[in-house]
Amino acid sequence: MTKVLVLHSVSIVRSALAALLRSEGGFDVTCAGWRSAARETESLRPDVTVVDLDCPGASATLEARAGTSRPLDGPPAPLLVLATSAAPGSLQRGVRAAARGYVDKDGSPGRLVRAIRKVAAGERFVDPSLASALLEADPMPLSPRELTVLARAAEGDSIAEIAHALHLASGTVRNYMAAATRKIGARNRIDAIRISRRAGWV
Repeated sequence: MTKVLVLHSVSIVRSALAALLRSEGGFDVTCAGWRSAARETESLRPDVTVVDLDCPGASATLEARAGTSRPLDGPPAPLLVLATSAAPGSLQRGVRAAARGYVDKDGSPGRLVRAIRKVAAGERFVDPSLASALLEADPMPLSPRELTVLARAAEGDSIAEIAHALHLASGTVRNYMAAATRKIGARNRIDAIRISRRAGWV
């Protein structure tokens, strides 16, 4: 039985994905939101973790995963991401988080099932449409730390909250935010978040 953890901020979406996978047989599926992601990862020890790249909350979680050897504060599990070719920049988040599977959300449910089985078996799975989009994506100018700070800001975290979460001084967080804003040619933090979201970076 392949243990799968589905992470999504929207309850009805993660429940629908879990129901789809359970109907296929051979999957022990748990679904969770971001608040309980670390706890579920620790207790379940999934064979595959499925994350929607466009889901609110995904940015900060994936950037945290990219910067630590203990993804989601739990034991490592192969990551499979759901994405669209319309936002090629977002695929880079999956690359930074070392995702092993990339499934086009516009594809068939059967592709998701096949992808999970391949990733659980230690193989890679990349939808051709997503591979093309990734190659065409504009280069992302921010450092991993700048991107992590911006991603958390995009989720609504304050400077103090970001500093606490990343174990940094508030002044350091402000410096990272200022550097990110300057690098992407934004007027201020709000503009930096808008530009980054449009590019699919956060």
